[in-house]
Formats: sequence, C-alpha cells, structure tokens
Amino acid sequence: MFWKNGIFCSALVGFIWGGFWQIIFTVLSILTLGLTLSLELLPFIISSILIALIFIFLNKKINIRKHVSMILLTVSLIYISTIGDPYNRDYNNFFVIFILVTITSTFIWLSIYFSLKNISAKNLTRHQTEKFYLNFLWGLGLISLILITIIPFYLMVMTSLKNQQSLILNPLDLSLDFSNGFQNLFNSYIELFTSYNFHIYLSNSFLISVITVIITLMFSIPGAYALARLRFSGKKWFSGSVILIYLIPSIVLVIPLYAVFSQLGLRNSLIGLIIVYPATTIPVALYMLRGYFSTLSSELDDAAIMDGLSRFQIITKIAMPLSKPALVSVALYVFMIAWNEFLFAFMFLDDPHLFTLSRGVITLNSSEVPQQHLMAGAVIATIPVMIIFIYLEKFLISGLSSGSVKG
Repeated sequence: MFWKNGIFCSALVGFIWGGFWQIIFTVLSILTLGLTLSLELLPFIISSILIALIFIFLNKKINIRKHVSMILLTVSLIYISTIGDPYNRDYNNFFVIFILVTITSTFIWLSIYFSLKNISAKNLTRHQTEKFYLNFLWGLGLISLILITIIPFYLMVMTSLKNQQSLILNPLDLSLDFSNGFQNLFNSYIELFTSYNFHIYLSNSFLISVITVIITLMFSIPGAYALARLRFSGKKWFSGSVILIYLIPSIVLVIPLYAVFSQLGLRNSLIGLIIVYPATTIPVALYMLRGYFSTLSSELDDAAIMDGLSRFQIITKIAMPLSKPALVSVALYVFMIAWNEFLFAFMFLDDPHLFTLSRGVITLNSSEVPQQHLMAGAVIATIPVMIIFIYLEKFLISGLSSGSVKG
C-alpha cells in the first residue's frame, strides 16, 4: 500500500510542513513587519517536498554542518522556484525577505528532519507506519496548539504597544515604532495605572485571591483527609455529592446571593466576594486533595498514632509535607479561579475603588477608551498568573509520587 512507502511519507511530510510554515510566517510577517506579502504556497511546498525526498535517501547521521547545508539548500530551492522573488513582490529590502525565507526554511527543514529521521525509502512495517503517522500527527497537533495559544497573546501584547493613530490607519499592522522612545511605547500601561486605577484593581484581586486560597486550604485539607482516611456514616454519599456542588452553574447562584447579600449589606464589598469565592472552590479542592491523600500509605497514620500524634498533628506533620505538589496544584488552581472570576464581581461590586482586575478590565471595553488600553489591561491581568505558574512549576512536576513508608 502506497501510504506505507517511505517515499510517499517523505512527500507527504514535505507537502504539509512546507505549506504550514509558509502560512504561519507569512501571516506573522504581515502583522509584525507591516509588509504586504503574497501567500505563495506552491514554491515552498515543491521545495519542501524535494528536500524531504533528498533527505530520505541520505544517511540519517547528520551533523551541524549538514543541517546548515540542508537549510541553505531549502533557501536556494525556494529562490530558484520563484525566480528570486519568493513573495511575488518587488522589494528593495532584499535582506528582510532573505531573513524571512531563511527562518521559514529552518523550521521547514527541522520539521522534516524530526518527522523522517527514522524513516527509510523502502516500504515500512506496520509498526513503523503506525509510529510514523502517530508521531507526525502528534507533532503537527502540538505545534498547532502552541501557536493557537501564543499568537492571540502575541497580538494582544503588540496591540497594547501601539498608539491610537496607527491602529486606525492599519489595524493589521502590528509593527512597533521605536522612534518616539520607550515611554510612548508603554504609554497605554502608564495611563492604566495613572488614570484608570489599575493599581487598585491589582491590589483588590491579589488580596481576594490570596485570602480565598488560605480559606480554601484551611477547610479542604482536613476535609479531604477525613474523606480519605476516616470512617463515618454517609461517607460515600458525602464524597460523591461534593463534586456535584461544584457542577452547579454560577449563574444559578448569583441572583439569590445578590438578593441575600443586598439585605445583609455585603453586596458592594470585598467581604462578600471573600465569602462567595471559597464556597465555590472548596468542593473542587476537596475532590482533588481527597484523591491524593488516598494514595498515601495508611501505615504512616498507624505509626504516627502509635507514637502519640493526634489527627491534627498527622495532617500537619505527615500528610501535608508529603502532599506538597498536590497542595501547590490546588492553591494555584484556586488562585486562578479567584483571580479570573468575573460574574460575581460584576454583579456585586459598584464602587470602582472595590473593583477586581477582571471587573476593571471590562470597564475598558468602551468606545470612549482606546483599544490598546483594553489590550494592555488584558496583558496586566494575564502576566501575574503566568509568573506564579512559572515559579511554582518546579513544585508541580516534582514529588508527584504517592506517599510511602520510609525506614
């Protein structure tokens, strides 16, 4: 069958990667450099297929010199097939176009290399065929997912650094103008903190998120331990109903809570949010921690009880240290929920000095506020969570093994 042939696989790889990277880098160049480029797919696809066919017959042991040679060969084939005009535009700035073609060729070659490095020109076995197509689809899907995640954030950042005049003239031109200095480049961010009280929104969101994490962990840790270790009547029913509470949509709760909090005087206050947020996060935290505590060896509890420790001491001195990765994961998840929550903040808060960050960003979605301010507000709301996640990543990926008895 032809799809098991190494030559067909190489042609397929060259066809897909050539078109894929040409589309990606052409669109990015139009947005970031302000160039008017033509999407010339055929020359790049043909050049990529030829490179893939050449590689399939070569020795797979390729060093750095051969990698550079193959990249230059890809560039040469693209220029030859387009008669020296890769984007069908007569540009005076040859150097910019050459750099763009070189970057595109580099990604095309590396994608071809990693897709075909274990493939020969002969017919593949069933195992080799399945492995090739699975790895190829996995790599294509992973890169597509990364681009789908990064490109919107990139466009958001670049738009926040533009000025109103340039956005009106050409909304698709996201190239940056450094001629007016860095202060004008970050003018949108400066105005958000000086004119739109974003420092207050940040403080309110951080305060509420941290308090929500503390309250959630205070209740969920002993509760999850009790569900995982203790025996009591109704345990199975209670354990199953915990997650059902979390599945109740917030929109169902917001109207009765609005009425109750209005009568209690808690509606236009941060205390109201501090009450509501833990109520929505404790069930899922209980569910997550219960599963982790269940993996800890029960012999640890027995040994601790024989040593005279109370249940509270077992939780604080044994269960919590062994469950640090799970606690960090739950804390980060709860923090993100409280940081990004919008519905309750939108319904409960009227005073701008009490707005959370998500509530404050929505005030920028107005025809009276420049678009770059809205994008800058979205960036400000995103960056803190990203920094916290990057810092706590070492805890999330380490110590994930379940508890065990140490001698």
